[in-house]
Amino acid sequence: MSQPRLKVKKGDTVMVITGKDRGKTGKILEARPSEQRVIVDGLNIAKKHQKPRGQKPGGILEVPQPIHVSNVMLVSPTSNQPVKVRVRREPDPSGSGTGQRIRYYWESGQRVDIDEA
Repeated sequence: MSQPRLKVKKGDTVMVITGKDRGKTGKILEARPSEQRVIVDGLNIAKKHQKPRGQKPGGILEVPQPIHVSNVMLVSPTSNQPVKVRVRREPDPSGSGTGQRIRYYWESGQRVDIDEA
């Protein structure tokens, strides 16, 4: 069974579209495709009580918790608004294989990962 693919990845700026942090934006710290969840920096914070262990001090830590990927949308850098993202495959120039997986904004058709290409 293959791993599910997400339309967002580590380093993307996303906006939460539902829940207690609705309307807030942040950068994805970690993506968990098998769980369909992402951890966003500074959002969905929970307090964790930690006992002191060796050199680590104890206390109450604020830790970001995972958010389901359906509750976040990628933010367009030009308009700073949440936008839909689609994926397509561009054929290889050599003609072999399935091609490269390309993410693009649904409304404008502009590529998301322009700097990576």
